[in-house]
Order: sequence, then structure tokens, then C-alpha cells
Amino acid sequence: MVEPKSGLVATFDTPDGATIAHACEERGLTLTHIFNTHHHYDHVDGNLFLKEKYSATIIGSKVDAHRIPGIDIELAEGEIFKFGDTDIRLIHTPGHTLGHCAYYIEDEASVFVGDTIFVMGCGRLFEGTPAQMFDSMAKLAKLPGDTKVYPAHEYTLSNAKFAVTVEPDNADLLKAIEAAKALRAQGQPTVPTTIAQELRTNPFMRAASADELGKIRKAKDRF
Repeated sequence: MVEPKSGLVATFDTPDGATIAHACEERGLTLTHIFNTHHHYDHVDGNLFLKEKYSATIIGSKVDAHRIPGIDIELAEGEIFKFGDTDIRLIHTPGHTLGHCAYYIEDEASVFVGDTIFVMGCGRLFEGTPAQMFDSMAKLAKLPGDTKVYPAHEYTLSNAKFAVTVEPDNADLLKAIEAAKALRAQGQPTVPTTIAQELRTNPFMRAASADELGKIRKAKDRF
């Protein structure tokens, strides 16, 4: 992400520092900030490499600060980081991990959700509870429907195979699956999605209770 007025450059998570550095160099950019959604290695592995290379500032959740390599700035629920002229608000979204967070950029109508929401899916409950994930999804569901949702992984077709077993008669879901298949056949990503789209098609976001979400998640784990 490039902040247009200040020229600041950010990445959300750092699965591979060398790849991110190469992408910056190709575009003539200097990375200035790293926003981490949680501590798993495939989200923070490039932190220290990129911090050393660019002197990048690393931002993360105060809850997860002890597990984010090189963290400089710790944000609590609802706190805003001034990224040039752009406000980036941290939303605490425990479930996948206890310190998981998302970053909401109202001016860009975008939210970077890490492993909380995937297209038609959600992250495994490694540390949190179904109730925590349910509450986290409820927070995200309150964002405007046209908010672009950027998950950290392209798991759509795998998620689709499970989602259709939960709601085989969901016409919106069936349509979304065909659209996703067409995109992937062309080598195109299915990300971003939107809040409204996930509320129509994502079985986890459509769960009516934490208990229902927990049952769906257990079924997905065994799928």
C-alpha cells in the first residue's frame, strides 16, 4: 500500500521478506511500515529482514506484542495509526489466535483481515474459542457492505468445496463458486472480496450463534 500524499509504503504481514523487497524494488518503492495481523511465521517471517533493509516501522496488536518480531508500535482495540494522511484503525479479532487483529482503512473502504476471514471461510481456532471468533466476525460484519476485504491467503476453491456442503441451496454461494472457478482458471486472484459478499456466501459469517459457528468449524477441520 502506498499513501498517495506522503509516499509512505506499507505491507500487511511479511510472509517472505525477499519477495516483498523484490516487489518494492521493481516499483521503485522504499518500504516504511509493516502492519502485522498476528504472530504466525507465515505472517511475520520477513519482519526483521525488512526492518534491517529499510528501517521499516513495525506495528501490531498490544495483545500480541511479545510475539511480533521487531515490533515498534503497539496498538489497542480501536486505536488509529496515522499513516500519512490516512487513518488505519486496529480491530481486535481474536479467534484464530488470541492477539489477532485486522486493519480498517475507512477512506479506502478496505480492511485487511489476516486469517480471520477467508473468501467463503475462516481461520482455524488455534488459540481462541468459537465465541471469540463469532464476536470478531460480528465486528467486521458491522463495516459497510462495500468494504473490500483482503484475506491473507488464497484458499477460495478449497473453502468453496466445504461451504457448499453447509448451504447446498444457497444461490449466492453457488454463483460465487462459479465466479471463483473462472477467475482461478484465468490465473486471477479471488481476493479481495467484500463484507456484503461474505455475509451472503460465507458459512462462518452466516452462523447465527457461536455454537453454530463452532460446529461448522469442527466440521471444516474434519473435511
